[in-house]
Amino acid sequence: MGRILLVLRLAVRDLRRRRAEAALLLIAVLAATTTLTLGLVLRDAAGDPYQSTRAATVGPDVVAGSGRAAGLARLAGLATASGVTEHSGPYPVIAGKLAAPGRTSDAQIVGRDTTVAAVDQPKVTRGRWVSGGGAVLEAAFADWLDVGVGDAVTLGGRSFEVVGVAVTAAMPPYPGASCIVSAGCVHGAVPDGRDLPAGLLRNPGLVWLTQADVRSLAPAPDSLSHVLNLKLADPREAQAFVERNGGEHGGAVTMQTWQSILAEATDLAKDSQILLLIGAWLLGLLAVATLAVLVGGRMADQSRRVGLLKAVGGTPGLVAAVLLAEYLLVAVVAAAGGLTIGALSAPSLTESSAGLVGGAGTASLTWPTIAVVTAVALGVAIVVTAVPAVRAARSSTVGALADAARPPRRTGWLISLSARLPVPLLLAVRVAARRPRRVALGVAGIAVTVSGIHVLLVLDAFLGGQTGTGAYTDAQVAVLRHVLLLWTVILLCLAAVNAVVITWATVLDNRHVSALTRALGATPRDVTVALASAQVLPAFLGAVMGAVPGGWALLAAISTITGGDGDKATPPGPWQQSGLVLVTVLVVATLTAVPAHLGGRRPVTAAL
Repeated sequence: MGRILLVLRLAVRDLRRRRAEAALLLIAVLAATTTLTLGLVLRDAAGDPYQSTRAATVGPDVVAGSGRAAGLARLAGLATASGVTEHSGPYPVIAGKLAAPGRTSDAQIVGRDTTVAAVDQPKVTRGRWVSGGGAVLEAAFADWLDVGVGDAVTLGGRSFEVVGVAVTAAMPPYPGASCIVSAGCVHGAVPDGRDLPAGLLRNPGLVWLTQADVRSLAPAPDSLSHVLNLKLADPREAQAFVERNGGEHGGAVTMQTWQSILAEATDLAKDSQILLLIGAWLLGLLAVATLAVLVGGRMADQSRRVGLLKAVGGTPGLVAAVLLAEYLLVAVVAAAGGLTIGALSAPSLTESSAGLVGGAGTASLTWPTIAVVTAVALGVAIVVTAVPAVRAARSSTVGALADAARPPRRTGWLISLSARLPVPLLLAVRVAARRPRRVALGVAGIAVTVSGIHVLLVLDAFLGGQTGTGAYTDAQVAVLRHVLLLWTVILLCLAAVNAVVITWATVLDNRHVSALTRALGATPRDVTVALASAQVLPAFLGAVMGAVPGGWALLAAISTITGGDGDKATPPGPWQQSGLVLVTVLVVATLTAVPAHLGGRRPVTAAL
């Protein structure tokens, strides 16, 4: 048998013998790779779909608007300006109220020709293009209104049939639409709940009618605004064209480049990506802590197997390769699963797919994303496995076959301190003292988890304050809250796995000591409480560290990365932080009760 085949067969056989531990290992790496994949996929969530939309709709390079009669003449001059190759419009635009069954919204109503335009011809995704008495709604706006082809909407007191739903590259998808009416627009909510000035539109959607229908809705000819779509010889010079023609600071004519529209279309996806990437790093730290403990526990439980492999002729290199191959196989499966789940879940975390051709999850995974996620999974497995595997492979064959208990490290002051404690706490302190690095990993894991929960509470409170008063719309708040919910569920699941893994590794590592303790008179209840308490004490310390300094440090890091103002965040109150610490300790005690109970009830003779 070849060496590689031998290593793989031995690794697969050991994973099959320890399926529960392999499943915990898979979950730990899968959570981190899924979140990392989501962050990377959403990195350019609307970038590619926007470019696809530009191509499908002959998207403009510059959109110019005017709300005055003098501005209309200026728009006509821009159509023949240097660098312009094609144009469409100027088209009449009015502000209005759209009433649909169950919802009412402000709207910008654009009058268009029934024929195909040379620039910015919206792509109809459902139904057909405008006709007399028929309205076409921007796709994301239609989804928010929950209306479709054949439904009736009211504009300016008149009823129109929705004959189509379309997408455009001349404006970001709803609710981030550009303002092209003279009345002005505001996005998000009005601060302090104040009423809007008369005529000012809030989060207007986009509707297309025929030019005749738009003019018939206008109360007076001078109430019309106009919009002009321009195609340039060099799209990269769009900003220079705007500056050259004096349209960047408002005035009679305002202009917007396709680059700025792209930035607005991808803004929410970038916020989601930042949250997911931060969650991925937190989950990566938790995964490292979980794997380190799991690897240490498995190595301690594999001592006899290591001795058998070496006794039948296995070299230290072969033994180390077998031990390392187990975790690399799980890492590869976890990377594949994380890439698949992340790619399939991405569309639910961005709103851009409704208003553009394609969406965040429709494009196939890129090779750089696959390479990064796979490298992270393999890197985590190698970092936490290499040293224990080499150490186990170099151990004495006779000592590994004997699988004897390791003599504890005796610390005088610790023995004196614990001697006066009740038996369960005495045993808990000494169990924890035997593995200080494992205790440190447990403290770090709980601190990371509580820090993440601290930030989640702050962000959730912040998003809750945006409803009706903040910069985000209700639809955007819903999307970001979906991201936070995903982050919360994965973080809590991995933290639970981490707590169970640490307890089970402690049970395995102390099986000889626990049996000897019971032989000397301790009850199974004493041993069970001791094993559980050995995890609760580090959990309390980690919760305190995560609730105060850890949470604020993570929040400060997020503010630095996002360029936000951390001073505006509302911190959890003292009672919330105290409750978070208490709940963390109770949850850890509950999670560790079952493996501790199983370890405390193990027959003494079998363990000895």
